[in-house]
Amino acid sequence: MSTRIARSTPGARAAMVIAALGLIVLAAAPWWAGRADMRLLGEIYLYLSLAVLWNLMAGYAGLVSVGQQAYVGFGGYMLFALTMFAGLHPILAILLGGVLAAAISVPIAALIFRLKGAYFAIGTWVMAEVFRLSFAQASSLGGGSGSSLPVDVVRSLADSRSGREALSYWLALGAAVTVMACVYLFLRSRRGLALTAIRDSEVAAAGLGINIWRTKLEVYVVTSAFTAIIGGLIFLQKLRISPDAAFSVNDWTAFVIFIVVIGGIGTLEGPIIGTILFFLLRETLADLGTIYLIVLGLVAIVIMLKAPKGVWGLIRSRFDLELFPLSYRVRTDAPDKGA
Repeated sequence: MSTRIARSTPGARAAMVIAALGLIVLAAAPWWAGRADMRLLGEIYLYLSLAVLWNLMAGYAGLVSVGQQAYVGFGGYMLFALTMFAGLHPILAILLGGVLAAAISVPIAALIFRLKGAYFAIGTWVMAEVFRLSFAQASSLGGGSGSSLPVDVVRSLADSRSGREALSYWLALGAAVTVMACVYLFLRSRRGLALTAIRDSEVAAAGLGINIWRTKLEVYVVTSAFTAIIGGLIFLQKLRISPDAAFSVNDWTAFVIFIVVIGGIGTLEGPIIGTILFFLLRETLADLGTIYLIVLGLVAIVIMLKAPKGVWGLIRSRFDLELFPLSYRVRTDAPDKGA
């Protein structure tokens, strides 16, 4: 009898095959889905991306931010500013917005990383408010009332409305796949292993020689860049931006935290489960007004009490299932009878 260390499981391999087939079907949505369905699917992809990124920060790096709307809004405003004043193509403007967000996140991190725990969370929210108030003073971008994307910029995406909607949909789907793939590969790397060690115990990780501050900084900068790109895609779909919409703590942080908490923080599967549950609740209860928000709160409370590790944590503990093989497992091979 021999033993070996493995990550892949039969369940994970089957999930990857199903995911690949599902991705092909979803990529063909412009040919089988209506406009409303495509917009809803695109919104789901973008929320999933935000949830995966926030989960990477909070679930692995321990950076519990309630101010990620700062980078969502920053990415959206960079889309408008770079296309309107620099004449850049919208897609190039979105990518450049991510680069600028990464650059501006470094001095912000140097400031807020001095704070710990709840103070860090409050610090991120304060920075988001600084962003909101700053862009509200930009009269060239509409000030407090906001601005709409010029017609010529919109038409630069595609000549027809159906073409623009299809491109916007594919960009949202591509963003979700890219974010999931990048986070998965990062967590499978040596730096991901260091991040997992930090999640389990910062004291033990520091004792092993891991540079905790630098690792967290890398995660914060990369997450900020991707969040800004997602923000640009969000407002490319909306075609209009305003400070209150761009830097909404409810839309871009509170709902994202809800998704991660009910799905399962510290896992890749959790944000997927949480996003599905969130949109099922939203589409079912959205017409109920404030009752909808009350139900969301009750669902979060019940899940935190009954399943502290989220819905996926409950499923994983019961069925020993892992769709994204990140943990190491000891496998025992049966002895060769002919030996």
